Amino acid sequence: MLETLKNSLLTGVGMALRSKKEIETFAREFAEQSEMNQKEAKDFLEECKKRYDDAKSSLDKKVEAVVESVLKRLDLPTRGDIDELNARIDELSKKIEKEV
Repeated sequence: MLETLKNSLLTGVGMALRSKKEIETFAREFAEQSEMNQKEAKDFLEECKKRYDDAKSSLDKKVEAVVESVLKRLDLPTRGDIDELNARIDELSKKIEKEV
């Protein structure tokens, strides 16, 4: 039962939407209320932090993919496109300076 409850608390987008401090506070309170020993509580807190980081990273990647998709549909340049153009401008500027 405790394991099922722990797993259900650690999943979902809600983890990524909360601040890391909120997750740590919640994990500590849960560990105290469930009467975990010190090692179990520490392991649980570390697992919460890891899952938070994983969920946040996954959500960030999905948001980036959606934004990139929208930019392509709107035919707006991406950062990569702009960086490529800047590199070409720098190259052309150097050629012009050599000729002058």
